[in-house]
Amino acid sequence: MFLSLTSMSKRAVLYVVVLLLITFPSFSAAASPIEIKGIRYWSSPDYTRVVVDLTGTTEYSQNRLTNPERLYFDLKNTMIAKEIVTSVPIGNDILKTVRAGQFTCDTVRVVLDLKNIKEFNVFFLEDPARLVIDVYGKEKGSIPDKASLKRRIVIDPGHGGHDPGAVGLNGLYEKDVVLDIALKLKEILSKNPLYEVFLTRETDIYIPLEARTAIANKKNADLFVSIHANASPQRKAKGVETYLLNWTDNNEANRVAARENKISLKKMKEMNKQMDVLGGILGDLERQMKRDESVHLAHQIQNSMITTLDNREDLGVKWAMFFVLFGARMPSVLVEVSFISNPEEERLLSDVSYRSQVAHAIADGLNRYFISTTTFQKVAEYR
Repeated sequence: MFLSLTSMSKRAVLYVVVLLLITFPSFSAAASPIEIKGIRYWSSPDYTRVVVDLTGTTEYSQNRLTNPERLYFDLKNTMIAKEIVTSVPIGNDILKTVRAGQFTCDTVRVVLDLKNIKEFNVFFLEDPARLVIDVYGKEKGSIPDKASLKRRIVIDPGHGGHDPGAVGLNGLYEKDVVLDIALKLKEILSKNPLYEVFLTRETDIYIPLEARTAIANKKNADLFVSIHANASPQRKAKGVETYLLNWTDNNEANRVAARENKISLKKMKEMNKQMDVLGGILGDLERQMKRDESVHLAHQIQNSMITTLDNREDLGVKWAMFFVLFGARMPSVLVEVSFISNPEEERLLSDVSYRSQVAHAIADGLNRYFISTTTFQKVAEYR
């Protein structure tokens, strides 16, 4: 009888545990804390992006302290992984150091030791999980000499390395198509003495989404253009479209952004609802008068592609939450040049001459954008 009751008790306890795990998923998560895997950063005289790599997303709180000046983030249910560097010296005019420590048994505190900052934005990105902190210093100074009057353009070929992007029915990789277009675009633009052109990648390597915008910010770029090839479950889908950063309830735009962000459509829609988190990013964009300039840039590129590329369907200029555009301090757009999932457009994208047409179309849009701005006209007169 004693053995039977013991066996029944064990089964009862096991039943309760299973019930708890099903009913309260966080109950199981608590047994496996999130780990901090490392700290990375990109920096320029007036901007620094800090990225804290994690094994999963988690809740956090933030605060700013004085004497000495510092900004900290407490990451809940988090531990520091073994053998990682927990103190990263920055040593610029904005930050002294970024450091992480086990504040309590289940909380890691990430501290930014400040020098002189104007403002900051913070947000989570997923797959892989990372906390991104953008810290801004003083505004860009006045133009000191004639050489700095060149317009700096950063071109971003999407995907790369282990991330092929979308793949066509005949095996064409998005990462290869957009890299070739970007290289051709750089060659075209570099012929203009008023332009200074940079690529986020020039070979088949993988660069995280947060690093691409950071490169543009570090270069103090005047424009940021990310190039992609579209894809859809509907094989008949075709055409070209250009995107700006903003929230949207458009299902198709969210689908495109979810694919490029490498997250589920459900996650994409949830993110659009978190305007308390994203509001700072969008507000900063508007405060710096970059949204209207981005709209103008997007329309110039879109119109140029439609007039240059034969019989391409005009899908227009749209809004979506693309991670690669988060934190850009300059007019920035993402261009979907054609649908690699469409057999006809995959064939076109595999044609070197068509890629050259796309590159010339984007270059023409950029030229039209700069010509239409007073700043560029003054630069041309000065030279």
